[in-house]
Amino acid sequence: MNNRPLIHPVYASMGATVFEHMSALARETGAINLGQGFPDGPPPPALLDAAARALHEKSNQYPPSVGLLELRQAACDFYARRQGLDLTPGEVCITSGATEAIAAAVLALISEGDEVIVFQPAYDAYAPMVRRAGGVPVSVPLTPPLFRYDPAAIEAVITPQTRALILNDPLNPAGTVASADELAGIARICMEHDLVAICDEVWEGVRFDGIRHRSLMACDGMATRTVKIGSAGKIFGLTGWKIGWMIARGELTAALGHVHQFLTFTTAVPLQWAVAQGLAMDDLLDGIQAGWAASHDRLTAGLKGAGFAVLPNAATWFVCVDLTASGIALSDLEFSERAVREAGVATIPVSALYESDGAPTNLVRLCFTKPDAVLDDAVARLVRWKQAL
Repeated sequence: MNNRPLIHPVYASMGATVFEHMSALARETGAINLGQGFPDGPPPPALLDAAARALHEKSNQYPPSVGLLELRQAACDFYARRQGLDLTPGEVCITSGATEAIAAAVLALISEGDEVIVFQPAYDAYAPMVRRAGGVPVSVPLTPPLFRYDPAAIEAVITPQTRALILNDPLNPAGTVASADELAGIARICMEHDLVAICDEVWEGVRFDGIRHRSLMACDGMATRTVKIGSAGKIFGLTGWKIGWMIARGELTAALGHVHQFLTFTTAVPLQWAVAQGLAMDDLLDGIQAGWAASHDRLTAGLKGAGFAVLPNAATWFVCVDLTASGIALSDLEFSERAVREAGVATIPVSALYESDGAPTNLVRLCFTKPDAVLDDAVARLVRWKQAL
């Protein structure tokens, strides 16, 4: 009798993600959910109107697998205006969210035994996807509070089996952004060691430092060895729409499209039409950004005023608190588990986003894309609880 397991070992022992766990606790306890990252406010009316019109006036049948030409062109125009990239629609493939794009890139590029550098902390889908493709994730930990990319640390883990690296810039959960020198260093390493870079850049439109985002794809020599991944969910705060894309040049383009057609084939057509219109609305994009910047500043100021040590950041929907520097003698796991039940506020322990040894255990992540009253209430609850510890 065959004793093979019914379930692939990558998934057999896998539990719920930390995001699902904390959100479930928030629902059960009625806590304010500053854990999982999503905006609480209403969606942009212009996008809802565009989607409604598309439902009635546009096709609801299969589009080309790589996505509507109108959306692919809109993405090219968006990146030309905002990042100075010169792209063509044939280099863009629309996906069911950025997570599908990451999966497609890993499956297209990684073979059995290939090693993939994963910077820690990391989105918790990266390593399982690499393993499912037969690859081996190799961790390079980033050190708080600045989470800088050290070329020597990267070089130290490269072997003849190293095939690719996954770069999340801006970085979730830290909200830090790679400097021009750091990007140049990563580009040099990729070229010297013949590596492909899978660049998860979903937070490229959520920056508060006034600096235009620069993609690793724009660095010298990286145009044909980079997969650039973006997300309308993050740009517009419409996480449930699950419209993402991946961009690549040369032989990478066809390989990504081939994998995508056997994963989801396509994604919701009316929403593709709506996102295409939204990407052309600079006033809308700037207004969304300004609203999130105000929420970022409000939560940061509230936490600092209450004696919490907030790490410096320039992007994403999150801020991180240093518990030790805040005078809280709890690990991040203890803090998050107790805060959701005792303070009524859900957070994310940053150590849960590390696979490597030596993960910091004193950092928690909070999402600020919530109404002002919710943020103020969350801070007040944490203050009362902190005082009672």
